[in-house]
Amino acid sequence: MMRDGYIARWKGAEYDSSPDGAHVRLYSPTGGDGFVQVAEGRYRRGVPIGELEDFFYVRTVCTWRGEPFLLLGASGEWYRLEYSGGRSDVARSLGLEPYDNGVYQIWAPAEEVTGISEQYL
Repeated sequence: MMRDGYIARWKGAEYDSSPDGAHVRLYSPTGGDGFVQVAEGRYRRGVPIGELEDFFYVRTVCTWRGEPFLLLGASGEWYRLEYSGGRSDVARSLGLEPYDNGVYQIWAPAEEVTGISEQYL
């Protein structure tokens, strides 16, 4: 699983979430008590921050050709990667595509990507 975003733990379960002042919006694919449907297969509930058991940011990181990357997505046997090493000379030498100013991405064969893990911030 590739996660990139806020996670809240509430009543023993983890939810995708987003901060909203003194509250956090929890998102669930199945709904439940107090959740309202906001789209097909997506339910939301607001909870005061003080009721949360934990709240953190998580992203999926990996290594490709010896360099650090964020794992953004997958399509078949390919992963979409974003270089996180901060060196434009390395990004260019790896043949990465400029995505934005100082941001470099590439589709890489999944078999070449190693060290996939979650990083908690």
